[in-house]
Order: sequence, then C-alpha cells, then structure tokens
Amino acid sequence: MKNSYLLRLHFIVFLWGFTAILGKLISTDANVLVFYRMSFAAAFLYLYIRIIKKESIKITKVLLFKLIGIGSVMAFHWLFFFQSIKVSNVSIALSCLSLSTLFASLIEPLVFKRKPDWIEVVIGLIIVVCISLIFNAELKYKEGIFYGILCALFGTIFSVFNGKIFGKTSSGNIIFYEIAGGWLVISLFFLFTGQISSVSEISYTDIALIVLLASVFTAYPMFESVKLMKFISPFTLILTVNLEPVYGIILAFFIFGASEHMSPVFYIASLVMIIAIIVNGIIKSRRKKEDMTTEPNHL
Repeated sequence: MKNSYLLRLHFIVFLWGFTAILGKLISTDANVLVFYRMSFAAAFLYLYIRIIKKESIKITKVLLFKLIGIGSVMAFHWLFFFQSIKVSNVSIALSCLSLSTLFASLIEPLVFKRKPDWIEVVIGLIIVVCISLIFNAELKYKEGIFYGILCALFGTIFSVFNGKIFGKTSSGNIIFYEIAGGWLVISLFFLFTGQISSVSEISYTDIALIVLLASVFTAYPMFESVKLMKFISPFTLILTVNLEPVYGIILAFFIFGASEHMSPVFYIASLVMIIAIIVNGIIKSRRKKEDMTTEPNHL
C-alpha cells in the first residue's frame, strides 16, 4: 500500500517537473501565461470544491485578505519562473529553485520567531557557491538566472507564509483563494497599466496548452499532494519534491535538444545542490527522531 502512495507522489512531482516544459512550449509572454493559468486553475478548483465535493468556500474577511496577499506572492513566483524560462531555458530556471533552501533558512526564523538553523545556512551557502559557478559558466543566461533567483525568493516567501495559515480553513479553500487572489492582482495590474488588451493576444494553441497546464499540471497535483500528506511523512514528501528539477532538466534535455545542453560545470553544480538539499532533509529527519526519543513521557 505504501508503495502505491510513493508512486502517486513521484507522479505528481513528475507533473510539476513537466510544468517547465509546458512553459517553454507556450509562446505567449510570461505575464499573459500566468494570468490564464491562474484564471483557469481557479475555475477548475471552484468546480471541484463546489460541484464535485459540494463543500463550502466561506471564510472570514481577515483570512480572505491574507490569502489574496499570499496568492499575489504566488503569482510573482510563477511569473518570474516562466520569465526565466523565456529568456534562458528550462535547466537554468529549475536549477535556481535550489536557492529556496538558503532563503528559507533566513526567512523562516524571522516569520516563526525561532533561532536560525546554522546547518541550513551552511547548506544554503553551498548552494550559493554552486549558483555562482553556474553563473560564471553560463554567463549568456545571466538574465534567466536573475529571474530564477527572484522566483526562488518569492516561492520561499509563499511557502513560509502559507505555513502560517495552514489549518485555518480547508486545504482546498486555501489553494482556491490563493490562486484566485493571484489572478485578481495580475488583472488589476493589467487594468491600471493599460495592458489589459494584451491578454487577448494569444493563440488557440497556447490557450489549449494553458488549460492543460492549469488542470492536469496545477489543480490536480495540488489536491493530490494534500491527500498524500495523510499517508506519507513530511520528510519523504520534501525529499521527493526536490526531484522536481531533476525530472524537469532530464525531460528538457531530451525534448528540446541542443538548447538545453549545458556545460559540465552546470551539471556538477546542480548535482551538488541536490545532494546538499537531500543531506539537509536527512539531518532534519534524524534531529526530529532524536527529539522525539528524548522527550519526557508525561503519563
């Protein structure tokens, strides 16, 4: 039974890895892509929650504004991710996501008011060195690396603040309002900057690919990951999710050919980053087990 859950987990991580592939296949601008992705994903989530599961989506006004704020951070995370792909390639965008470990080691202690974990900081610095090596080896992709770093930063901010509101309403409601809120913020940006007409400048092929992206590669894996958290340990979940860049880079290598072929330094540095993240996860898991065994038994 546990193997079936692990297979499902690897499948949704594979889907997340394929998101970058679709981002490169879709020819429209990154901001228009994110606008449609969030609008379609919000629609699919609403239909699933209200029509299929027949659950309420009522939440307090305070929570609503919080979710809209977090959703706007998610929107910028996706925007910078796809922009990184557009100006460089899939491999660069995915490798930069590893910087989330460093950003989390700095941001999470501030938000949750705990002491910094120096092992996280050290591993984060190792990742920074690796990114620096990639930057020097792939200087022609410096713009893509810049947007990739911003993507990792906003993704970390989103994850940290998402953790702050976990449990205040259903997971489905959180995901729905965050995506709908992100779409609202992007829509207002288009409206006030006079760029609203740009959303109509999109081909039917791109619309079809974005519908696929919003449903199979966004709404479905989000719900599936929430379900799997009941059966799989957070440690297993985190380690498996870290395989997303691996799946994406391998897929891009075989699908796009020469445009995704990177220097040996890139692949060595990427491997070191992935190993560092896995080591971080292993250390945290062992610490948690040690803490549980040393806790006094209050009977």
